[in-house]
Amino acid sequence: MARHDAAIIGWAHSRFGKLEEAPDTEALIALVARQAIADAGIEPQEVDAVFLGSFNAGFQQQDFPSSLVFQAVPELRFKPATRLENACATGSAAIHGALDFLGAKRGRITLVVGVEKMTAVSGQRVGEILLSASYLKGEAGIEAGFAGVFARIAEAYFQKHGDQSDALAAIAAKNHRNGVDNPFAQMRKDLGYEFCRAESDKNPFVARPLKRTDCSLVSDGAAALVIAEGDVAQAARRAVRFRATAQVNDFLPIASRDITRFEGAREAWARALSDAELKLADLSFAEVHDCFTIAELIEYEAMGLAPEGQGARAALEGWTQRDGRLPVNRSGGLKSKGHPIGATGVSMHALAAMQLCGEAGDMQLPRAEVAGVFNMGGAAVANYVSVLERG
Repeated sequence: MARHDAAIIGWAHSRFGKLEEAPDTEALIALVARQAIADAGIEPQEVDAVFLGSFNAGFQQQDFPSSLVFQAVPELRFKPATRLENACATGSAAIHGALDFLGAKRGRITLVVGVEKMTAVSGQRVGEILLSASYLKGEAGIEAGFAGVFARIAEAYFQKHGDQSDALAAIAAKNHRNGVDNPFAQMRKDLGYEFCRAESDKNPFVARPLKRTDCSLVSDGAAALVIAEGDVAQAARRAVRFRATAQVNDFLPIASRDITRFEGAREAWARALSDAELKLADLSFAEVHDCFTIAELIEYEAMGLAPEGQGARAALEGWTQRDGRLPVNRSGGLKSKGHPIGATGVSMHALAAMQLCGEAGDMQLPRAEVAGVFNMGGAAVANYVSVLERG
């Protein structure tokens, strides 16, 4: 079932960036696990299961991290704890694991933690690890790692619909401007459109046509949610309900599909909105997966905000600005906030919950009633959409 009675009743979020004070995954978990439980107003013993999202794949020598949560919260010892992974959608995979657990009536309260320590290895090694989430038989030779994969997507989109460099710069500038207001963001600096548009020593091409400002950041970070079944949520001091969710996976090789259309993302958005009995216009805002600016551009079309080939209009005409028809990535997105792989999906849900509860501080939107969250693994391979509303 894609509709749930479950709701988010507590959360915690670390700062994203190069966190030298948290040298490993275990230390990052400790920043958020107990804090989320306290935020939910429950005792640790009331948690029935733990779901942890961590991609790792070589970022850390220590793997098998699910029980590391017990180091931070010893009261959880002997509870079931499971690690989930689905590339850059790992955090949402952990959330879905918790929702399935609750839906199966195996327990009433779950703790979800998303975490990644990326900066302990070299930049070259980061690129190698991330590229392992592509189809290596056909894509291992692409230069510049995953940036090269999305550069190939951008090139194909440009060939079909024209040069969209102006729109990509507008998306980057918007997200950096929004990130100034996010206390958790790795880069809190308004770079401006002109800087994002022009090639320069400080903004070189990483993989043409993508420049540094088109690429998300290598980050450490963690986020956590307490997700509870309906009766518990009703008694909580505040709750954010999962009105609908969808997971849609597509072929791994980019050669097996039209990479300019994000068809799996389209299907995920269509299913989630249908199950929620809503239209896109009913959403107050959206948090979407801008690992690269071209991804956010194509996602505008996949969600139905703009017709195919016209996503640039949403960026250039201000539709997705904080005061536009559908604010997108008011948090600053992955572009400004950072992208610690396993933490990203959990972070997106936590920040959306803050908005819906009026607790987003300087990020707060004047209208925040229903949210759409889109988290993507690989090049539109694992696609997760959540429709959230204040309970």
